[in-house]
Amino acid sequence: MTDSQDTGTSATLGSARAGGTPVSAADGAPAEAPTPSGGGNPVAPAPAGVRTAADVVTPEVAARLTRAVVGSGTTANHTPFTGEKLADLPESTPEDVATAFERARAAQERWAKVPVRQRAAVLLRFHDLVLRRQAEVLDLIQLETGKARLHAHEEVQAVAVAARHYGRKGPAYLRPKGHTGVVPTLTKVTELRHPRGVVGQIAPWNYPFELSVGDALPAFVAGNAVVMKPDTETALTALWAREQLIEAGLPEDVWQVVIGEGPVVGPAVVEHADYVSFTGSTRTGREVAQGAAARLVGVSLELGGKNAMLVLKDADVDKAAAGAVRGCFSSAGQLCISIERLYVHESIADDFLERFAARTKAMRLGNSLAYGADMGSLVGERQLETVTRHVEEAVAKGAKLVAGGRPRPDIGPLFYEPTILDGVQAPMAVCGEETFGPVVSVYRFSDEDEAVALANATPYGLNSSVWSKDGRRGRAVAARLRTGTVNVNESYAAGYGSVQSPMGGMGDSGLGRRHGSEGILKYTEAQTVAHQRLMPLAPSFGMTDEKYARFMTRSLAAMKALRLR
Repeated sequence: MTDSQDTGTSATLGSARAGGTPVSAADGAPAEAPTPSGGGNPVAPAPAGVRTAADVVTPEVAARLTRAVVGSGTTANHTPFTGEKLADLPESTPEDVATAFERARAAQERWAKVPVRQRAAVLLRFHDLVLRRQAEVLDLIQLETGKARLHAHEEVQAVAVAARHYGRKGPAYLRPKGHTGVVPTLTKVTELRHPRGVVGQIAPWNYPFELSVGDALPAFVAGNAVVMKPDTETALTALWAREQLIEAGLPEDVWQVVIGEGPVVGPAVVEHADYVSFTGSTRTGREVAQGAAARLVGVSLELGGKNAMLVLKDADVDKAAAGAVRGCFSSAGQLCISIERLYVHESIADDFLERFAARTKAMRLGNSLAYGADMGSLVGERQLETVTRHVEEAVAKGAKLVAGGRPRPDIGPLFYEPTILDGVQAPMAVCGEETFGPVVSVYRFSDEDEAVALANATPYGLNSSVWSKDGRRGRAVAARLRTGTVNVNESYAAGYGSVQSPMGGMGDSGLGRRHGSEGILKYTEAQTVAHQRLMPLAPSFGMTDEKYARFMTRSLAAMKALRLR
């Protein structure tokens, strides 16, 4: 992630009220998607009766969601669609953070005594509430991030999958495990898993539902409490998740929320946490890791990426072009595992680029709380500035603009067209720096060794994608890529959605993993209980030291012969 990150029929969250700036002005039946007079991406038509920000985030809703935030000041969040304020929010001080940890610590002791199956059952009830009330959170995600509704639904899918997985599998991950002792039958060994205590979680703005509650769910099953700092601009989504989880059975004080500026509140969270979970930029991740290391507490970090997609010579060009659209422009490219570098075999590059460009130029941009748009808005001015700078510099230094390359203030203040660049090379910033926006650079390669070398030529290692009609060939190339996840004939969703498997980064893309056993065991302390029976591991029954040494030597040789591990 870049540094700027640190910081159906829908039911509304509360009673609708008149007035407010419309998210998208629409009256009557949907029309054909209009295209701006100067060309460029068409605009998705808004359906009749579209809701406004004021319809969704009423004062009553804002007060209900924020009532539990530990904060003595006041701040606010805004919608990228229009720039208007959504709600006034409590703002936390370092002293408020300390209070939140005190409350969480007291609640955690009681929560840890609840049987693990009962803790896991909370997630299964939460799963059902999320699916049943998804329209509410979809509205909030869109209003707070500016993303298209289908991309918001990816968060609903991810959270539901994680809730189901840890709700079903969590007790098995955490159950006591027996191991072979130093002397079989004489030494009985059991591995226990204890909660770490209170997890400090710093969540980003780009996926405010999945990267808040989605990361907290396994921590709760493991018996921890959580003090979370969401991004201020996307706090309502996280608070909605908290409300549903409490209704599902989570004790209120087990999940504390603090809100405020990252440089103020973030270090306070790290200062008090028994374990730190952070998603954000590599620069800030290093600071978080240093703070945690100074206190000798564990940390998991999902950080930046400059993810590559490899289109091999035998790839299905049309499917690869469609996959590139998903991989490069989901959530307007503001996805840690989205594609920013496209390597295409020279024999099919022109054909691929033609199809990819046609699909990209046809993408519909939109800002309504409804399905139909293919891409939404950037989230803030800093993202727009980075995207604009990368594109303009590349073009000025000789890169070719194949599609997009311009802002769209006619739709909203932070809209930017999905953009394809050809002919990018160092030292253009877009070549090596993470853009974190709807911009991708296309490169050509002559053989697979070259493609692998180019893809690996980055300090990052988060996600990558390989396209080939030959699955075995695709998997073989995937195994050579230095990224935490690799998707064959998909861009990112297959790897991320497979929650039984670990997901995370190599190199500058982070430490630790979410999902699978690693995603829950990281929130625990391992304890080995070794029970020695019948005789000690020392001379006994009248043995001399020499006889004991001979006995142990024969025993060790026998254990190897018996293939004991």
